[in-house]
Amino acid sequence: MSFANKTILITGATRGIGKAIALRLAKEGANIVIAAKSIEENAKLGGTIFSAAAEIEAAGGKALAVQCDIRFEDQIQQVVEKAIAMFGGIDVLVNNASAISLTSTEQTEPKRFDLMHDINVRGTFFVTKACVPHLKKAENPHILTLSPPINLDPKWFDKHVAYTTTKYTMSMMTLGWAKEFKKDRIAVNALWPRTTIDTAAVRNLLGGEMLANMSRTPAILADAAYFILSKPSGDCSGNLFIDEQVLALEGITDLEKYSVVPGATLYTDLFV
Repeated sequence: MSFANKTILITGATRGIGKAIALRLAKEGANIVIAAKSIEENAKLGGTIFSAAAEIEAAGGKALAVQCDIRFEDQIQQVVEKAIAMFGGIDVLVNNASAISLTSTEQTEPKRFDLMHDINVRGTFFVTKACVPHLKKAENPHILTLSPPINLDPKWFDKHVAYTTTKYTMSMMTLGWAKEFKKDRIAVNALWPRTTIDTAAVRNLLGGEMLANMSRTPAILADAAYFILSKPSGDCSGNLFIDEQVLALEGITDLEKYSVVPGATLYTDLFV
């Protein structure tokens, strides 16, 4: 599939993995709809929908920046309506926005529990619902969600039940939608990294610079997303992909270029 003039709606595309995917597809000439909250720079996080839009256009794509908190259906609908008004359709949805809190049950506050469920589960569901009528009209429609393979080993639950259940729900929705929308030729897949990825979450919440230096760059997920979304939608659906698996299928096994620190021992991500 050529991405020239195709419209990709990405939630949470101001930084990290979402922005990396946006830039990768912008290089192919795609239209990128940035649906995210940040309109003012946060020193710890960096980036706004406007700075991301500037980078996307510098990379060769067209950008539409729309402030959107996916916890609210009216804001989701506004993003979709603006995307249709500007670009005429939606070809791909990337459900990237997500909230994380790796806390035990006793440590998890109601507001953090609600935030993770409202963004990861509810937000992903209703963004997808809003986009489906337009994806049905696309030539090669895809939905790609950033969520993990479902591994029921209790070790992935006991330290952060609330977070794990939201991410697994995103993956279960992926499997359900792949079946539900098969008749509409909408491919629905999930993507997850084998190693930790150098993002603001890793640096600010999980392990600081030490963990970042044991990670890969978001570019590995951007390349994996490119290959998944390039597939004919009728031939590639219902998969919970790991980034290395996707690249291996394309004959790419030397992944050293993605390491933040070449030669470093890499830290395996959650759920893998």
